[in-house]
Amino acid sequence: MNFHIVTIFPEVFEKYFQVGIMGRAQENKKIKVELYNLRDYSQNKHRKVDDTPYGGGPGMVMAVQPIVDCVMEIKKKSKKKILKF
Repeated sequence: MNFHIVTIFPEVFEKYFQVGIMGRAQENKKIKVELYNLRDYSQNKHRKVDDTPYGGGPGMVMAVQPIVDCVMEIKKKSKKKILKF
């Protein structure tokens, strides 16, 4: 079973998945966990992945471009269809 995790903090997940039941499952080849740093897919020179909300207002939202680019790469790697665009 393969898990694809998209995050802006991959270092947090790396340690978590190396220990306990998740670590043993990976060692025994029961699961495979792949981490994707969303910032690697940003086209912004500062690797920014957030944006202001459409219509203004307080807060921030995730930018669409890095997410779509990352999911498209995951789809290329995966033999099964994950999402349809």
